[in-house]
Amino acid sequence: MKIYLVGYMGSGKSTLGSDLAKVMGFSWVDLDAEFEIKYKISIPDFFAKYGEPAFRELEHKLLKDISLATDIIISTGGGTPCYFGSMDFMNQNGLTIYLEATPDLLLSRIKPLSRKRPLFQQMKGKHSLQNLSQHLESRLVFYKKAKITIDATKPNIAEVKKLILNYTATISFL
Repeated sequence: MKIYLVGYMGSGKSTLGSDLAKVMGFSWVDLDAEFEIKYKISIPDFFAKYGEPAFRELEHKLLKDISLATDIIISTGGGTPCYFGSMDFMNQNGLTIYLEATPDLLLSRIKPLSRKRPLFQQMKGKHSLQNLSQHLESRLVFYKKAKITIDATKPNIAEVKKLILNYTATISFL
């Protein structure tokens, strides 16, 4: 089984992914961290040097490569589902879970780590909440394709595991 966690930056995909993998006995991969390891460059530096289109292309290839594994939870980058048909790919190859969060919550989580978030750096200033809200809105069409949506405020690992097991039991009868 493959589980893909999707949602905006700061929604908690990495935290939930790591915790959920331990509870389920799965491997866990953070796609952003894996990108930096594989290409030996930080994502902000890659964006600055090569731009977002080149990043998205390599990110999609890495997603497909990692998806060859089984019993894995993959915490995707916030933009991963939005390019190259990645959301459809993830839905065809596993279970997708959208971590839904309000713009206020996302901003409070992102601000302390803004140096590591190249897209957030472009939203600096007094309008950052408005810009974040608009950016989130543009991605919702992809996030909402997820098979399960959970509240990212403070996800309960046991409840998420139960949702996953219930969902997989349901589809096995179809």
